[in-house]
Amino acid sequence: MARLPRLTLPGYPHHIIQRGNNRQVIFSSMAHYQMILALLNENALKFGVALHAYVLMNNHFHLLATPATDEALPQMMQAVGRSYVRYFNDSQGRSGTLWEGRYRSTVIETDRYLLACMAYIDLNPVRSGVMKEARDYPWSSHGHYIGLRTDKMVTPHALFWALGNTPFAREAAYAELVKAGITQKQQDALTQSALSGWALGDDDFVSDLQKRTARRIKKNQPGRPTGKSRQE
Repeated sequence: MARLPRLTLPGYPHHIIQRGNNRQVIFSSMAHYQMILALLNENALKFGVALHAYVLMNNHFHLLATPATDEALPQMMQAVGRSYVRYFNDSQGRSGTLWEGRYRSTVIETDRYLLACMAYIDLNPVRSGVMKEARDYPWSSHGHYIGLRTDKMVTPHALFWALGNTPFAREAAYAELVKAGITQKQQDALTQSALSGWALGDDDFVSDLQKRTARRIKKNQPGRPTGKSRQE
């Protein structure tokens, strides 16, 4: 069965996962983390991608981003991926692939999942046992959102601005949101949707989204005919 094209729609938030090949380490020094951030910043600006949240783990990274055009996100990820592999290989005296194939991503429903996805991303170091608290991890956007530092690469989404009328109120509200965590159901949905490429949202959202793209965005129910999707 042919692989579906990646789901990318301008103006919608996308959850992106990029893993190292065979879960190998892709960041082994501070310089590596700094380089990927510099490349993300440069190419997000170049191609028109608003980066809302990120976390860099030693063998993978997550992004939450909204592209301005159909091609913005693929162009950004391709440019970042190629440049970083060249840099990493040169720095390590190695050659060959670094990534586990192409990056994984999907569109998520803003009202239902955007803030949950931000918390999911921020809590990655906690879930993995690297840190006890998200605020202590240096390689994520969490510090920006709770007022510990300014990250010029980050573009807060309108839903973050709606958390409060002042910077302090927004920071406090978001810190509490992350502290409260997300449910296992939300965590599983955010992980599996990004890995599978199926859109994440309620039925109305998915139905509306399907009208905007010829690409099938929801997995068929078992036993049901696939219709035009068989031609994709």
